[in-house]
Amino acid sequence: MLIIDRLELGFQPGLNVLTGETGAGKSILLDALGFVLGWRGRADLVRQGAAQGEVTAWFDLPEGHPANAVLEEAGLPSGDELILRRINTADGRKTAWVNDRRCSGEVLRRLSETLVELHGQHDDRGLLNPRGHRAILDDYAGNQKAIASVREAWSALAKARKAAQAAAAEREAIAAEEEFLRHAVAELDKLAPEEGEEATLDTRRRLMQGAEKIRRDVVNAYELLGQGGAETALGDALRWLDGVADKAEGTLEEPMAALNRAMVELDEAMSGVADAIDGMSFDPYELEACEERLFAIRGLARKHDVQPDELAGFADTLRAKLDALDAGEAAQAGLEQAVRDAEALYDARATALSEKRRKAAAKLDKAVAAELAPLKMERAVFVTQITDEVAGPEGRDAVSFTVATNPGAPAGPLGKIASGGELSRFLLALKVCLTQSQSGLTLIFDEIDRGVGGATADAVGRRLKALAADGQVLVVTHSPQVAALGAHHWRVAKSVTKGMTTSTVTPLAPEERVDEVARMLAGDTITDAARAAAKALLEGQQAATTS
Repeated sequence: MLIIDRLELGFQPGLNVLTGETGAGKSILLDALGFVLGWRGRADLVRQGAAQGEVTAWFDLPEGHPANAVLEEAGLPSGDELILRRINTADGRKTAWVNDRRCSGEVLRRLSETLVELHGQHDDRGLLNPRGHRAILDDYAGNQKAIASVREAWSALAKARKAAQAAAAEREAIAAEEEFLRHAVAELDKLAPEEGEEATLDTRRRLMQGAEKIRRDVVNAYELLGQGGAETALGDALRWLDGVADKAEGTLEEPMAALNRAMVELDEAMSGVADAIDGMSFDPYELEACEERLFAIRGLARKHDVQPDELAGFADTLRAKLDALDAGEAAQAGLEQAVRDAEALYDARATALSEKRRKAAAKLDKAVAAELAPLKMERAVFVTQITDEVAGPEGRDAVSFTVATNPGAPAGPLGKIASGGELSRFLLALKVCLTQSQSGLTLIFDEIDRGVGGATADAVGRRLKALAADGQVLVVTHSPQVAALGAHHWRVAKSVTKGMTTSTVTPLAPEERVDEVARMLAGDTITDAARAAAKALLEGQQAATTS
């Protein structure tokens, strides 16, 4: 990638230092690491002439490491090791894998938050970003349960307010149409339409309208079936046959049975025709009343844009609105009381969280002050300011880290008041305090010792070494005092071969460390005196560390 052809590094637990001349490629190493971790950075990472660049990062995860929770949520395999791989092609396309499973850059970024933290004097993602100071303080204080409690109260308050506002708006809307509602309900109650009534009335109306046209024919048919007609003829026929049946040797039994069945069917037919005649008998006033009601039902249905069969239910809906309006005042009072109760609960929990934050802020300020003294900044003052802000799901506190570099000097934002060297030491002191309860993180400090030297650089190195005691710290440094304190030393160097510039990283043996520290002390020309000084520095640092 860029000026790196092929490189494999195995960083160790403890303090790992990377040194080299300016421009040797130390920053490119960090860019490559940021690339595989999904960080947004420079896009031109592919070496000239290469089809693609590839970075793989391998992490050992202790049991319960938070990265496993991210993997499980993303549906990716988890375990005691994590392998991230990401490729960038020459045309800018990026592809990522986690444990040989394809994944998105967003998953890489979420994993990186549990794996690596980068800090330097230009670190605007972490400690220098005021928007993240409250979260940093909460992590330091262990306020997660209190924050969850405040979020729950805020959610309940939001729901109570929404319900009260919705009810008030609905009641206001109903009140605006109250006159219409009362008139419509009275009109519907007066008519009292029933489900299915429109179809019944329509059928009855059509029957009455056609009754006069068919009633005479139906009556004539009834008369032909009755006395003097079919009934009389069938009866006479049965009597004649019955008189001779005993002399017919049984040949008339079946015909007579059929005639008897015909008499029964004829009786049923005459009964049905008689019912039809009764149904066709109507009062002309009944037809008029039927038509008036039918037209009234259809008219109301058109007026309210509903089906005729829906009028009864529509009347119930309007009536419910009026009932809600009539009962709305009491209901609204209950909703407003619920809002007040929710506000009281939120206020109590937010106040408790604020108190926890203030206690934690005082503890953090004291801890940072204790760390500043060894860094030769005992006169500087670090203050965690907590001010009121608009209430929200995580309380109503604004948190900012401020510093005053000299007694009596005005305090201001950490990134604006401190000089480069002072800022580096502030960041280191703060990070030492904040990581006391963390584990499993690899901390990277990019030239955090820039602008300091001598005893101050030595103090910075010792704090870095202490920070690395129970973890892994990577430091890019130009300070020989810091380099001498490293448990593992890597030299970054740049060379040109056949017109191609490449960067290499070499782990240094003890004798090689002497030459590298001598170069850092003396510059390009390494003298015997510089070697002697470097050897003394290394031996002195190691002796001080083990004592």
